[in-house]
Amino acid sequence: MTIDTAASMWGEFSAMHAWAIATAAVVAAGCALVGTLLVVRRMSLLGDAISHAVLPGIAVAVLAGGRPGGLLVLVGAVAAALVTVLLVQVLRREGGLADDAGTGVVFTTLFALGVVIITAAASRIDLDPGCILYGILELVPFDTVRVAGWEMPRAFLTGATVLMIVAAGLAATWKEQLFTAFDIDAARAVGLPVAAVTGGLLAATALVTVASFEAVGAILVVAMLVVPAATAELLVRRLHVMALVAMLLGVVAAVFGYLAAWRFDTSAAGMIAVVLGLEYVVAAIVAPEDGVVARVAARLALGWRVTCEDTLALLWRADEAGAGVAPQPFRSPGEWAAGLWLAASGRIAREAGRWGLTAIGRAEAETVVRSHRLWEAWLGRHADLPLDHLHPPAEWIEHHLGADLRRRIEADVGAEESDPHGRSIPREP
Repeated sequence: MTIDTAASMWGEFSAMHAWAIATAAVVAAGCALVGTLLVVRRMSLLGDAISHAVLPGIAVAVLAGGRPGGLLVLVGAVAAALVTVLLVQVLRREGGLADDAGTGVVFTTLFALGVVIITAAASRIDLDPGCILYGILELVPFDTVRVAGWEMPRAFLTGATVLMIVAAGLAATWKEQLFTAFDIDAARAVGLPVAAVTGGLLAATALVTVASFEAVGAILVVAMLVVPAATAELLVRRLHVMALVAMLLGVVAAVFGYLAAWRFDTSAAGMIAVVLGLEYVVAAIVAPEDGVVARVAARLALGWRVTCEDTLALLWRADEAGAGVAPQPFRSPGEWAAGLWLAASGRIAREAGRWGLTAIGRAEAETVVRSHRLWEAWLGRHADLPLDHLHPPAEWIEHHLGADLRRRIEADVGAEESDPHGRSIPREP
């Protein structure tokens, strides 16, 4: 084999993988874009139902002469999707089933019907059940059409076209989709065509589902619809940013999932879904507000603040009692760490062998004690609790009361000078 021949073979091999990755990327982007609205509207299960229930529509369309990825098949899939939604509503209204139960009944029945049609008409229909379930992303580059002189995989062309149609449709109706997603009752009240907006979203779901069949199949398209959007929801809060992040996550998963599948000689669609799952796990850990790291950090920060404030209050109460402060008032390692930090930040100081509050530390300590005793005074007035039951809730709430709430409590208790135990309440600085 010559070097030129080897280079030509390698070029064809690389182009084949590039087209497969590109097909997976456009399919993932389309699914993620539609999935963003499904996730925000809490319609993920309905998206799952549609991705399965379009199967009989596809089978009937192919029996009628349509080609997978063709216009007739898209029409059949959209029709099956709308029938799915209609049946779910009928079961809810007439049969008294909850939405989730009705959805489960409809999509399993229609999906099974599609499998029966494909199996029964196996000799007259160009659909393989395995392909429908799991996709054939690896073989997509071999089914090509010529476009402007370029040989292009049919699945890529379908996926890219559907992506552009869906993106244009959502861009044209974005305000309506946004309003309906976050307050459907208000959208109805102002006269928005909520049914039409929802129908358009479900039609878009059917389109991206059909465009995904050849690449990832009916089973794994659910992952592309739901997981990127759910991951993006952990990371960002604005809906348009969430849609862009979801699309990016879908494309990244398509690229790395395909390459990993090639490396380990396994299903490309399955590996893409695995990568999507890993992205979600990472996001669940590092998400800035809801992630595991953020929550642990917030819990540790709160614990540290409580320890520091308790230490300041301890020194203030010792001064109030006139008993003086012991040379070593800190008993636990946490209190010692807090004491060192408070000393370094200038809130306590050691004089004549004893710890005491500085002016800054005294002001902060009085705020904590004031919150505690105001809450005890409020509980003593409004809650039928014994005196010895007032301290525990006040000890917790003292670290969470803001200045406005303290003033409201003070106004409610009539600016009392002391708490129910007879101890004076420090004034607001």
